[in-house]
Amino acid sequence: MAEKRDYYEVLGVSRDATKEEIKKAYRKLALKYHPDRNKSPDAEEKFKEISEAYGVLSDDTKRQQYDRFGHAGIDGRYTAEDIFGGINFEDLFGGFEDLFGGRGFGGSIFDMFFGGGRGGRRPGPRRGSDLRVDMEITLEDVAKGLETKVSYPRLETCGRCGGTGAREGTSPRMCPACNGSGQVRFAKRTPFGQFTSVTTCSRCGGEGRVVDSPCQECGGRGVVKRTRKLKVNIPPGVDTGSRLRVPGEGEAGERGGPPGDLYVVIHVKPHPLFERRGHDIVTEIPITVSQAVLGDEVEVPTLNGKAKLKIPPGTQPGTVFRMKGKGIPGLRGGGRGDEHVVVRVEIPEKLTKEQRRIYEQLARTEGRDRRKGVLGRMVDEVKDAFANS
Repeated sequence: MAEKRDYYEVLGVSRDATKEEIKKAYRKLALKYHPDRNKSPDAEEKFKEISEAYGVLSDDTKRQQYDRFGHAGIDGRYTAEDIFGGINFEDLFGGFEDLFGGRGFGGSIFDMFFGGGRGGRRPGPRRGSDLRVDMEITLEDVAKGLETKVSYPRLETCGRCGGTGAREGTSPRMCPACNGSGQVRFAKRTPFGQFTSVTTCSRCGGEGRVVDSPCQECGGRGVVKRTRKLKVNIPPGVDTGSRLRVPGEGEAGERGGPPGDLYVVIHVKPHPLFERRGHDIVTEIPITVSQAVLGDEVEVPTLNGKAKLKIPPGTQPGTVFRMKGKGIPGLRGGGRGDEHVVVRVEIPEKLTKEQRRIYEQLARTEGRDRRKGVLGRMVDEVKDAFANS
């Protein structure tokens, strides 16, 4: 099966298009590809494609689901009748059936979409809504992985009535107003012919059934809101924006439909010591002047505790040392990143008498008289250069 195109691309509109822009784009394309006006072999399929795109993007709830989850937020959750049945063709085309060879957008258009008339078609199961939980974790959690619990509210099938919405000992009955179809049809005569519209049944709200004695626990809804506590495993290597899908842990489906999914969205907290760069991490450590000059072995922080790092003699400020394999593991394997340690040489601001004596002695061994200052030392160096030339 060919992959579905993006609905916005199908209608040729931007993702922030207004309802009026979406309506205008659909009307133009519908007039172009309606099978009664366009005899191309693929006209009917194109007409169905643009109608499906319009049926989703013209509905605020469906559009929001599509923007969040793409086609996965629509397929399986909404039936074809849910999508196409919400299109108000009379509002779009004003009932001018002569535009379409006399067929117009009456019963025949629904034959195209649903393979026959809609009368007597009982509303089927509907998939439950997907849910989202946002979770904050530390960089250490990213490195090791995490098993934790999330708590969130969701609609669950009522345990007392089993989702029927009816009191114990009773059951729902077919809606007498729509004969279980969930819709009612109205025929309207216009100067251009008869127009047939289909609307949701007001008696049953589109359910196709009515409950005379509602369940005391759920009030006839068939679902109740409860707090769900769930254990989730966060794999190593995730990053801010990573989404973990937990199938079947969303809200309960309607009329026996499957439940939706839960999406856990990850947010990694800023770390006081480390900066993440892909799978690598960067940190900075201070060392003394003597450690930089003479060399030393120092302890540095890592995501798994402390580790030893050898500082070679003559290390310059800003030198970066690489600690292989101390970074972030790959989300789907492929090894682990590195830790990069940046050296910062700390210059003491205050000295003891002993430290001052030692530094002055060091200055003399370097051939520098502190009392001459920078200008005096420069003059001496120029004299030495001429003397040796």
